[in-house]
Amino acid sequence: MDLSAAKALLEGSIPFVANTGLRVLELRRGHVKCSMPAAGNANHLGTMYAGALFTLAELPGGALFLSSFDAERFYPVVKALDLRFLKPAQGDITVTVGLSDARIAELQALADARGKAEFALDAALVDEAGEVVAQSHGVYQIRASGR
Repeated sequence: MDLSAAKALLEGSIPFVANTGLRVLELRRGHVKCSMPAAGNANHLGTMYAGALFTLAELPGGALFLSSFDAERFYPVVKALDLRFLKPAQGDITVTVGLSDARIAELQALADARGKAEFALDAALVDEAGEVVAQSHGVYQIRASGR
């Protein structure tokens, strides 16, 4: 998929995500970096709302799929996502995830052979000072279309 089209799709096709202001800062094969703005995403304590952090932790798996796999042959599924809150999130928060070219090729070969392939992504959600405010563990699956 064209990466500029993928970026627009990720930021705007799901109304909930669009309303948060989430931005895809970097998107290339095997790599994605996203940001969640503090503005509009505060909770009753003035820190970032847990649901906004969860959205920031979850969306990069789909972004990574779009930048790395053939969306005409495969589609992504989120199997699980755990988020561990470490400290109050103040300011804009970023997350970066990636898969190596070798891992992408391995997953695609598995999905071709079995109709699906599962992978995990571990990530740190980081504030503007470089402090980790939360850690995520996501389990994703790519599935062959039509199977």
